Amino acid sequence: MSDTQSTLEREAPAVRKKGDVGGSIIRVAKYTVIRIVALFVTVVIGIYLVVLVANMGGYVDEIRRGAIKEEISMRVYMSKDPVLLALSAEEKNQMVQDQVVIEEKRRGLDKPFIIRSFAFLENAITLNLGYADDLVSDSGSKQVRLILLERLIPTLLMWGAGNLLLFFVGLFGGLYLSRKYGSILDKIVIALAPTSSAPAWFYGLFLILIFAGIFRVLPFGGLVDAPPPPNKLDYALSVLKHLILPTSAIFISTIGLSVFNRRTFFLIYSQEDYVEMAKAKGLPDRLIERRYILKPTLPVILTDFLLTVIYLWTGAVILETVFNWPGLGRALYQAIGNFDTPVIVGAQVIFAYLLAATVFVLDFMYALVDPRVRIGEQGKKA
Repeated sequence: MSDTQSTLEREAPAVRKKGDVGGSIIRVAKYTVIRIVALFVTVVIGIYLVVLVANMGGYVDEIRRGAIKEEISMRVYMSKDPVLLALSAEEKNQMVQDQVVIEEKRRGLDKPFIIRSFAFLENAITLNLGYADDLVSDSGSKQVRLILLERLIPTLLMWGAGNLLLFFVGLFGGLYLSRKYGSILDKIVIALAPTSSAPAWFYGLFLILIFAGIFRVLPFGGLVDAPPPPNKLDYALSVLKHLILPTSAIFISTIGLSVFNRRTFFLIYSQEDYVEMAKAKGLPDRLIERRYILKPTLPVILTDFLLTVIYLWTGAVILETVFNWPGLGRALYQAIGNFDTPVIVGAQVIFAYLLAATVFVLDFMYALVDPRVRIGEQGKKA
């Protein structure tokens, strides 16, 4: 009897461990399903609102109908074709009306907007982005997918360079200033923090005026020299030269606030009791910074970094227009000006999916970097 009891006592921890593992898997799976459904519903609502706004509640359809009628009327009445010249005014009017009806039906404008809005929503959710109304890709295609992909690389290049430089300089600059609290450099950074209230395009205008207009050492804008250099090395150097001013504008517009925020976070965590305890034990400063200051701030830093990567996708309408940069922001500006709804909706759909995926990944990464976070255990103690 005692042997049996001893065996059960030895096996009990293993059974409990298997039960805990099984419960954890079920809990994580349940949380994952609920989170995916919630994010999907959020994305659907956001996309439908974008469809409504991009079409101005159906007003863009009226603009398109007017443009179609004007285009067909000009083609019929201004034509030098002897057959059309021989027609009477009534016959020409009838021809215009018939062709307008055919063209509206081809574009789906014969259906009510509320019905077409749900068709737009379905196509957007399934990433069937369709064809642009006015914009074309460099290869001559009107597929929204190709248009966005061509504009994506310049946007990632400019915003990737600027924001990644900003992220790492802000991180290590803030850490350095937290060690030099109250120094002259610390006071200078605090004084310069309000300069981040101005947008990047504001500084971009001054950079263009100074370095391109006055000193003429850098180009006014664009992606590469015209005509483009035939040699790959020269082409890359030309792109880097055109990249200096927009990247500098991004960096200058945010570096003050970025360093100040990081410095503040590090100072707050450096005054915690466990940091004072580590100092009292005589641990090296570098080890204290890495283990007791950087690690607790890792969730905030991680969130900032991942959201920065996602926002690279959107570009910036005004900054890319100021520098004549052929990115997504400038394409979106052109699409808005031409009422090109498919391009507007397509860009926002991709952004919505990327943002939802980032939020989903962040939930799990928090659990990896912060032991206090337990997935699916809201309200429970870790």
